[in-house]
Formats: sequence, structure tokens, C-alpha cells
Amino acid sequence: MDYSCTIYKTADFIGKKWTLLILLELCKGDKVCRYQELKKSLPGITAKVLSQRLKELEHEGLVKKRIDSSSYPIKCEYSLTKAGQDFVPVIKSMKKWALKWKYKNNECRGTRCERCGI
Repeated sequence: MDYSCTIYKTADFIGKKWTLLILLELCKGDKVCRYQELKKSLPGITAKVLSQRLKELEHEGLVKKRIDSSSYPIKCEYSLTKAGQDFVPVIKSMKKWALKWKYKNNECRGTRCERCGI
């Protein structure tokens, strides 16, 4: 494998555990989420991993962080950047492929799944 390959580089950061699920949470209705909201919506993720993945996604330009220091405690809000929003069709394509070839999940076959929002 050529480490300079675009697919290799992309898979390297997107393929990390929890990364796609964090992006999925942020793309639900193009919303802004506070750290604790994300933590609550991703049962099983540790605080350390969530912080690390958010920093990585921010560094890669898919997530933006807004700090509101006008009150105490300071609030951090996360949302998708334009690049992150452009990634949503990739997630939708993954779902479409999975429904066709891997999983017979009738709940997800609708136009918008209640669980994942896609």
C-alpha cells in the first residue's frame, strides 16, 4: 500500500473507532452539539476518546468547535464544517450499501431512519 494514496490517508482517520458515529450524530438535522450531548448520545465512548476524535476531526476540517465563554461553565459546541456536510452523502451511501448487501433492517429502509437520522 502506498501511504500517500488518497484512499489510505482518508481511511486512516475516518476508520478510527467512533469517528463515523460522531459525524453521524453531528449530521442529524445539521445541529450543533455540546460535548456532553455527544457523550450522552454515544453510549460506551470514553471521555478521552471523544475528546481525541473531536480534536482529530477538527484538525481534518470536518468539525468546527465554538467556545462560549460568556457564562460559567464555559460551553463548547461542535458542528459540521462544509467539508463535514459534504461527507454526509458518503455516510448515506454506506447505509444504502449495507441495506442492500449486509443487513435486512426494515426500520432503516425508510427515507429517514428514526435511530440514525439518515
